[in-house]
Amino acid sequence: MLSTPQPRQALHTRQTSFYGYAREDGLWDIEAHLKDTKSHPFEAGGKIWEPGEAIHDMWVRLTVDQELVIKAIEVAMDSHPHPECPLVIPPMDNLIGARLGRGWRKTIDQHLGGIKGCTHLRELLANIATAAFQSIPGALFHSDEDKPPLYLGTCKAWDFDGPVVMRLYPKFYQWKA
Repeated sequence: MLSTPQPRQALHTRQTSFYGYAREDGLWDIEAHLKDTKSHPFEAGGKIWEPGEAIHDMWVRLTVDQELVIKAIEVAMDSHPHPECPLVIPPMDNLIGARLGRGWRKTIDQHLGGIKGCTHLRELLANIATAAFQSIPGALFHSDEDKPPLYLGTCKAWDFDGPVVMRLYPKFYQWKA
């Protein structure tokens, strides 16, 4: 928990949530939600947004297979400040066939970067891969048992030279590619 802050006034809240679901057909749905609110009246897009009213309220659902290949995508913009915002929804279909994993952020940028997409939806997409990895059994493992799980070597705890890898994956302790 953070320390007690200096006196201050709340201005903006951004909430993001991610959900993973196993489907009966063997695929997975990974959903992401972003909601922005202000604590004071706010003008955007020619409208006054009341305190607590969602300026952005956006959803993304990716349907993926065991290999994390996108089979379908659905986007909803329940609230947005400009009438042009929903124009970015059809290009999202360009991600169908792409794979979550190494190079995912580059894939997002190639298909939806700049004026081709929406900053808020790109933010959700950039982090949706982590929700998929956490949701899908075996998503972070190679089918080849001679290769380490994909998360090894990605943070201090999973350091190939560290005690966690030595304890849980001794086969890959001090592993070099």
